[in-house]
Amino acid sequence: MSLQQKLAHFAKVSLNKVSTPLERLENLSRVYGREIYIKRDDISSLAMGGNKLRKLEFLIADALEKKAKVIITAGAIQSNHVRQTAAIAAMYGLRCIALLENPIQSEDTNFLHNGNKLLTDLFGTESVMCEALTDPQSQMEQLIEDLELDDAYIVPVGGSNALGALGYVQCAIEIAQQKPLQVEFDKVVVASGSAGTHAGLAIGLQELLPHAQVIGVTVSRFKQDQAPKVEKIQRELAELLAIVKMPEIHLWDNFFEPEYGMPNRAGLNAITLLARSEGILLDPVYTGKAMAGLIDYLENSNEKTPVLFVHTGGSPALFAYPEVSKSII
Repeated sequence: MSLQQKLAHFAKVSLNKVSTPLERLENLSRVYGREIYIKRDDISSLAMGGNKLRKLEFLIADALEKKAKVIITAGAIQSNHVRQTAAIAAMYGLRCIALLENPIQSEDTNFLHNGNKLLTDLFGTESVMCEALTDPQSQMEQLIEDLELDDAYIVPVGGSNALGALGYVQCAIEIAQQKPLQVEFDKVVVASGSAGTHAGLAIGLQELLPHAQVIGVTVSRFKQDQAPKVEKIQRELAELLAIVKMPEIHLWDNFFEPEYGMPNRAGLNAITLLARSEGILLDPVYTGKAMAGLIDYLENSNEKTPVLFVHTGGSPALFAYPEVSKSII
């Protein structure tokens, strides 16, 4: 049974709204003398785009099937995931409550109220602040108990569980269908945070483009801590799809410091480079750091094989970080 056939059962209970283009980065390809492509999940169809929508297609469909009236989720103040969850909850007339943390303890007004937080508020989500998301699942369960909700559905941080990761198996199918016939990707580079996007792509591309190595650029932790998160979702997803062989986990972890949610120079430089060479926006938390990893590879590799960057979105965060405007020369 093909991967498409295995996914068909689950696709019946998804919202089936996401499809994004795969494009050649003409100017960067010329600069680096190799074929460089980008999967534009930053322009998915809702709430200024982003990768979480693919996961939410399956998760919100499950919530609706279970007659949930309230969506509970969690993330940072500038969470792309919370912003997209808020939007899709509004679309389906669901109450949305988000448990939020301030991971970098910023008191900057734009960080606290602009960017993703502004949009989350605009979509009508109720924000509940906490000191830290030390155990998000338990904290969300406690929130449901405290608010005495009996019709709530928990969407995990980043939408990252096996059900949500199906969205990136679907994305892998889309990539295989969209790529030019003569192009064989050697590496597929993506930000790796809550791990669902990374795991879904790895499972899907293992089946469809087995010569493509999926590289997760860590955005919040070193690979010894990130790898178990990717592996856990891969195993749950493989069980869901009856896949026996597990993909090898590849991580680059030299690009996320000083910590999650805090911009760094390489990431800010990558944001400026892509904006000025291709007119495409990255963000300072995820895609800027992931692109910094890809640029480092391009500049230090003698290989000339085609590569693909999976753009997971996040551009609203550009308006929340003062470091971005200060970095523009």
